[in-house]
Amino acid sequence: MYKLENALRDYAWGSKTAIAELLGRPASGGPEAELWIGAHPGAPSMARRTDGSETPLDALIASDPEHFLGSESVAEFGPRLPFLAKILAAAQPLSLQVHPSIEQAGAGFARENAEGIAPDAANRNYRDDNHKPEMIFALTPFESLCGFRDPAATRKILAHIGACFDLIETEVPPLLTELIQFLENPDEGAGLRAAFERLIQGGEDVPRATATVAAALASGASLAPYQTELSTVVSLNEQYPGDPGVLISLLLNRISLAPGEAVYLPEGKIHAYLSGLGVEVMASSDNVLRGGLTPKFVDVPELLRTVDFTSVAVPMLNPEISGLGQQLYRPPFREFQLQRIELAPGAAPVPLAQSGAVVMIVVEGAVYLDSPKGDLELARGGSAFLAAAEAPVNVHAVGGATETAVAFAVTTGALSAA
Repeated sequence: MYKLENALRDYAWGSKTAIAELLGRPASGGPEAELWIGAHPGAPSMARRTDGSETPLDALIASDPEHFLGSESVAEFGPRLPFLAKILAAAQPLSLQVHPSIEQAGAGFARENAEGIAPDAANRNYRDDNHKPEMIFALTPFESLCGFRDPAATRKILAHIGACFDLIETEVPPLLTELIQFLENPDEGAGLRAAFERLIQGGEDVPRATATVAAALASGASLAPYQTELSTVVSLNEQYPGDPGVLISLLLNRISLAPGEAVYLPEGKIHAYLSGLGVEVMASSDNVLRGGLTPKFVDVPELLRTVDFTSVAVPMLNPEISGLGQQLYRPPFREFQLQRIELAPGAAPVPLAQSGAVVMIVVEGAVYLDSPKGDLELARGGSAFLAAAEAPVNVHAVGGATETAVAFAVTTGALSAA
């Protein structure tokens, strides 16, 4: 077992306080958007050896992949940790985005390398050759846009916006009528694609219509029963005036997660996290194709090759719950699963669900990790990497503790037999 020091990413949309408050440490004073816990080469955690020295986690794993990952994980995913965990804290919306398939990522990464595009170039789409299915577990109320809504439901929202224009005796922008016509297509996917393309590729009439719609919605017209969706339009336009993503948000499911709820996102599903604090887990990748709500590079043709234009119900992820304080979240991806462990003072130890390597972080109290090969105590804010060879591991409440401990552990999903 190795204690970890993790990389903190200071993206502009990050909260200045949420991660620090969660982990019980002073805030840095700047935005703290993501704490990366894993071995992605873009920002690997530092593993502390018993002699006090540190080494990047990806380098440690590379020194003996079968010991650290297990032979089954190496055979399935190669000699790299197949997942990446993050604490994500959004004070402002993230970009509207989608993640590629593993085939698209591999081809795109090789193509951009061959073209000589620098790894950190602003116009680079592919930072690595992996796909990025993901899940988010809400630690606080968490707001998001997630996948395409049923077009019939979106048509009702657009019709309601039209009624708002009637009340203020202003002409409805022709673009809204176009969108409704696209969404009447019996071929649902074709209709969604046409509406999305019209907005993402549109000319000057898109920002003009966006501003007009936002003004109409902010004029005092009743937003009910679509208050959440329509107030999101107003808010997004205040932050990204005229951006195509503002009206694209109307095509998407607008979801509010309560603390303890989780949602998963397969490849190709357009989404944007709007606000909140959560535990995010994904395949180990940093590949993002953006579609709006950002000043960063947007490659529209590559984006359109990536998006899945199928409407979906909100893909909620319910846990398997044991009688020992375990909640196990198993998304339909082979790379990872998330375990939440809660231990009251004096509670019986909980066996760690482990298949391959594990990363763990403690967000409340303290825990004691015990295996036949060693042990480790982690206080609030502490994190660790557990080699596959360390199994089996039991998670104990620390003796004499007076507060409940809460920890999150991520391990490989495909190999699990918890």
